[in-house]
Amino acid sequence: MDLSSPPPQGISRLTAPEKAPHLLRPLGAALARAALPEAAAAFGAELCEQLCCARASVGMLGPQGLRLAGSSHPADLQPGQPAAAALLDAMQEAIDQANGVAWPPPSGHDFITVAQRQLAGTGAACSIPLVEGTRIVGAIVLERSARHFTLPELALLADVARLAGPVFELKRQLALPWHARLRQSWREQFARPGRRRQALAGGALVVVAALAVPVPWRVSAPARLEGSVQRAIVAATDGFLQQANVRPGDRVQAGQVLAELSSQDLELDRRRRESELRQHENAYRAAQARADRAQMVTLQARAAEAQALLALVEGQLARARIEAPFDGIVIKGDLGQSLGAPVQRGEVLMVLAPNDSFRLILEVDEADVAALRPGQRGELALAARPDRTLSFVTRRIVPVASAADGRNFFEVEAALEQTPPQLRPGLSGVGKVEAGWRPLAWILAHRGLDWLRLAWWKVSPW
Repeated sequence: MDLSSPPPQGISRLTAPEKAPHLLRPLGAALARAALPEAAAAFGAELCEQLCCARASVGMLGPQGLRLAGSSHPADLQPGQPAAAALLDAMQEAIDQANGVAWPPPSGHDFITVAQRQLAGTGAACSIPLVEGTRIVGAIVLERSARHFTLPELALLADVARLAGPVFELKRQLALPWHARLRQSWREQFARPGRRRQALAGGALVVVAALAVPVPWRVSAPARLEGSVQRAIVAATDGFLQQANVRPGDRVQAGQVLAELSSQDLELDRRRRESELRQHENAYRAAQARADRAQMVTLQARAAEAQALLALVEGQLARARIEAPFDGIVIKGDLGQSLGAPVQRGEVLMVLAPNDSFRLILEVDEADVAALRPGQRGELALAARPDRTLSFVTRRIVPVASAADGRNFFEVEAALEQTPPQLRPGLSGVGKVEAGWRPLAWILAHRGLDWLRLAWWKVSPW
């Protein structure tokens, strides 16, 4: 931008009182724009036209200090450039002295004008603070190429700045985020005489009232899902694992074959028992033909013994095929990696739980267990589905404490009121049991107070 061009003719030849109606046009231009940068640019352009200036710029004070809000020639002012820094220095010089300053200084103008002189160069420059009430909110900088600023012009620009200051400050505040406006509003309220004490007193009353209001108290505790019935599937005989058909997590139906044990030895034993039984039966018929009653009784007893041993072997063969006793889900026992391994009679191979029958176990801290009773309602949020809660009712409080992870807790059994199909035994989450109404202050402070009472009891000599 060429700041050495001659100023346009027109309103600059008028006296200051004659210029006053014309200088209201910049304020109207600023009010016609909603955003602060556009309003500042329109305001500066009108000032340049009315006062024959080469450039007019507006700066505003904010939380980050003085910043350029807009200019009549914004393309010439890039953030971080020397021209923009010189403008900010000139504005800050006027703000620090709380008065309009100009270079060259008019007669009787005794103010520091170092920044104005650096900005003007061979021309003229002046800076006028923008005022809202008694508070400086920014500054205006005007630049000319030849004619100096006079005291009447500076006085007129001060009047314009007093009119434009509230407008630009309002636009600056409207451009802030809502939380910044709220923070600034609170800061202004506290800054007023007497308001701080009133606000603190009112806030204290509100806090005390809020702490005294009874609110629902819910006891929170870690929770886990278990099957209501857990059936252990054991090996009926000694043998070797031949086949595993299911793994943990699989759903099974009643009668489905879960696993099979090796039956070669049992097959051989059955054939031997069958052969013995046929021998005793043939000998019995031969004794019967001879009418040898004593031999018949002996052979009949031996045949019955062989029949019983055969039935035992056949039962063992049937139990070598391990079947599911009911519809359910496998929760333990991955036998896929143990094929061919020996198993002993009574060894647990896997554990089944019903599909749609669960019980909920809450690990309630010993400090809160006294508030729980059977029949209380609560809600469960599972780690797998935290967006959906399940209702439950407490059934039983186990009267024996358990210790884990450095804390003592009691197990509380509860029953779910609904069982979605995606539930699985072993899921964990957080359960909250409704334990009545308590003041908010008690809910927030009762654990700390209990700890202090116990600590005082430990160190107290009484």
